Amino acid sequence: MARALAMVSGGLDSILAAKLMKDQGVEVIGICFKSYFFTPDNAIRMCKQIDIPLEVVDFSEEHFQMVKKPKHGYGKNMNPCIDCHAMMMKYAGELLEKFNGDFIITGEVLNQRPMSQNKRSLDIVKKESGFKDKILRPLCAKNLEPTDMEIEGLVDREKLLDISGRSRKIQMELAEKFGIVDYPSPAGGCMLTEPNYSVRLKDLVNNKDEIESKEIGLLRYGRHFRLGEGCKIIATRTEEESKGIKEFITNRDIIFFPKDFSGAMVVIVGEANEEDIEFAAKLSGRYSKGKNEETLEIKYGKFGKPMKNIIKVSPAEEEEMRKYIINC
Repeated sequence: MARALAMVSGGLDSILAAKLMKDQGVEVIGICFKSYFFTPDNAIRMCKQIDIPLEVVDFSEEHFQMVKKPKHGYGKNMNPCIDCHAMMMKYAGELLEKFNGDFIITGEVLNQRPMSQNKRSLDIVKKESGFKDKILRPLCAKNLEPTDMEIEGLVDREKLLDISGRSRKIQMELAEKFGIVDYPSPAGGCMLTEPNYSVRLKDLVNNKDEIESKEIGLLRYGRHFRLGEGCKIIATRTEEESKGIKEFITNRDIIFFPKDFSGAMVVIVGEANEEDIEFAAKLSGRYSKGKNEETLEIKYGKFGKPMKNIIKVSPAEEEEMRKYIINC
């Protein structure tokens, strides 16, 4: 029996590709990737639906280094899809020996994405991976040249598909046929495709040489304000964000809350001077129930320690905020 490693993104296409191979009698092992910008959660859920095992590969640091300077550039936002796919295929190819696998499956569809899934891009990804003769794309295989796996009879080319373009009709029909009902939207999953997140990431990369993982984690939360290369302020939008951000801040960071009103958590990350502290306090006032007060008192202190400091400020004005905000 042939054995294939299926690159499972967590989306519908990749799990359909794996299912098509499984139905041909190929033993399929799922491979998914974890980074600072996407998690394996959807892949875990999808693999359970077609009953295949899953190996999770954490390549966060190497992936981030590539994201900062991708060889083939970015898509619409900070998403280096060509380099990312090639890196994933390289990792999957290197796992073939470990799992005694014969080839790699991907869920790519010809021309589904104009930049990263046209014929030229698909060929670049194969070449850059270092395993170009071991890659099969079952959903669009009939639109491409036959692979060694088809020629050698490991898979039946006649049972592969010829999907092309951006329509999801065929995939959705297949999902219904296979009983796959719980799948995410095509746009979900990777933070690098989100415009506001990409703006914040670009700002971080442009302002810091040595970046800690916690700083990348913080990009998911709130409104961000850049005061200088070493100082940024984050104002949460919701109670849920205020809870989530606590995973990534430390006792080096300063937090602010209005003394007499409910409001957002405001955090200074990095080195702060008196002017930075005053502006953070003014933001705390602006994003609180006391935003219409002439002045109000803001308490602040290092995260995890008693907030013994009090500063009296006026809530920040819109014009002042626009000077520093780095996301919508």
